Amino acid sequence: MDSDDRVPVSHRPEWSDVTPLPQDDGQNPIVAIAYREDFLEVMNYFRAVYRADERSLRSLHLTAEAIAMNSGNYTVWHFRRLILEALNVDLHDELDFIDDVAESNTKNYQIWHHRRWVAQKLGTDASSKELKFTKNILSLDAKNYHAWSHRQWVLQALGGWEDELDYCQELLEEDVFNNSAWNQRYFVITRSPLLGGLKAMRESEVNYTVEAILAHPKNESSWRYLRGLYSGDTDSWITAPQVSSVCLKVLKGKSNYVFALSTLLDLLCHGFQSTQEFRDAVDALRIPDHPSDSDLAKTVCLILERVDPIRVNYWLWQKSKLPQ
Repeated sequence: MDSDDRVPVSHRPEWSDVTPLPQDDGQNPIVAIAYREDFLEVMNYFRAVYRADERSLRSLHLTAEAIAMNSGNYTVWHFRRLILEALNVDLHDELDFIDDVAESNTKNYQIWHHRRWVAQKLGTDASSKELKFTKNILSLDAKNYHAWSHRQWVLQALGGWEDELDYCQELLEEDVFNNSAWNQRYFVITRSPLLGGLKAMRESEVNYTVEAILAHPKNESSWRYLRGLYSGDTDSWITAPQVSSVCLKVLKGKSNYVFALSTLLDLLCHGFQSTQEFRDAVDALRIPDHPSDSDLAKTVCLILERVDPIRVNYWLWQKSKLPQ
């Protein structure tokens, strides 16, 4: 409602029977908040209907006004839910209301909490709309935690898995460095009832990830995803030819090899038996007169200390854990 067209609550005939309830700040407030007059009035009337537990249509409309002025007020949202239940309002309309409120408040906890409540009431009928809603939010902010959390809840509680892997593919084609999309992809292959689980998807996912790594070896997200594909299966991790092969290819490229080195170190620490080819590839990365060690894992740590100074203390710690 345009502020110029807005009629004060006290001037509306339907509110003539209500006595507004002012906020009680005590007799001598130290720092009184300078509320806007319209906000002060709406909240005074809200307190009155809230205290009276008046679950009416006019109270519902009043909560909408209060939310428009302060969308973070938990009590107003809570009372709105009580009214919606009492009046048996069409909750599809409520989703439209939240769409409007969320447009400029995409990281508001109360809005997301309320939306989940509504979607849960609607059940599977809300799945498609909720996935579309989160997709719109993520198109504006690909890292919006609230949208990702809500999307994962929708998939698990209401369904809609059919196109989710394709959606992840679409996001990664737009930005292969989108770690949230990689996380969602892992969520899908491990949780979707349609894909058969991690082991069933591992071969195709490893192939997909290796291609992504070779195209962008400095992308930590794809390396972490590759490691996650072998979660709980160390034997397969250290024996998988695709894993050692992609490490070797990146190391031989002699650029953007930090994550290849860290992956090789992880393999070695879990029992991977390296070859002379790996030794030669790692030695080629050392600068002249840079220390080496007969233990390949220690040499890897020495190189990482130099080429990854931000995490130098971490590599020193890793080196200290290696067998002497």
